[in-house]
This record gives sequence, C-alpha cells and structure tokens, in this order.
Amino acid sequence: MAITQAVCTSFKQEILVEGHNFTGGADTFKIALYTSSATLSASTTAYSSSNEVSDSGSYSAGGGSLTSVTPTTSGTTAICDFADISFTSATITARGALIYNSTNSNKAVCVLDFGGDKTSTSGTFTIQFPTADASNAILRLA
Repeated sequence: MAITQAVCTSFKQEILVEGHNFTGGADTFKIALYTSSATLSASTTAYSSSNEVSDSGSYSAGGGSLTSVTPTTSGTTAICDFADISFTSATITARGALIYNSTNSNKAVCVLDFGGDKTSTSGTFTIQFPTADASNAILRLA
C-alpha cells in the first residue's frame, strides 16, 4: 500500500466535461487525512473512509473544509491556493491526504504524500500549503 502524490487523472478529465467550481465557494473542497495503510494515487477517483485517520479533537471523518480557494495564474500556469488548515486537540498520525470536492459526489482532486508519517499528540495538526506560484502551488495546470 502506498500514497503517491499526484493530481488525480479523473479530475483532469472532469474539469473539461463537468467542471469543478473553485470560484467564490460555489463548490466545497475538503481535505481528508490517511494512514500509511492507505492506497492513494493518480488513479484515485473519490473520497473513501478506508484507512482514513480516526476522529480526534477537531478532526472528524471526511476531514476539514478548505478555504481561500483562489484560482489564478502565474505566467502560463493556472494555480489554486488554499489557506493552511489545522485540526486542534488532536492525536493524529497521517502519511498523506486527499483533496476532494464534497459538493460534486466527493470526487478526488489531488493526493498529497507527506513523505513519512506526521504526528500530533493532543495538539494541533497543521497542513501548510506551499507558495502559490507556477513552481510550488499545490494544484498547478501548466
């Protein structure tokens, strides 16, 4: 089992035929955390609770809603930025995450691989998104 960072293939196709509306909060995007037992990759098509981390503190099944969903461009690359998200008073061990569209049948957007287990013990588990530019934004379409 493995978590492999990728923009989900199904998402690439869906933005051409169905649309995911990142503008003005029209769709709700969430991030769910997963253990090292999860299998997530470019072939992931939707959120699943299989091998999701257990509820703890402010983290509950399905994860948290992402805010500041701000599509823009950087040079010739379209990018999307999200505000950092924290789960408080939580005991969590996560290996990766899935960003998904909870408004659109929980369809997968992208998989994040943390590169190893990340933990919090009765504390705050924070996902800090990188700089929103053509080289670093978490979601880039070149």
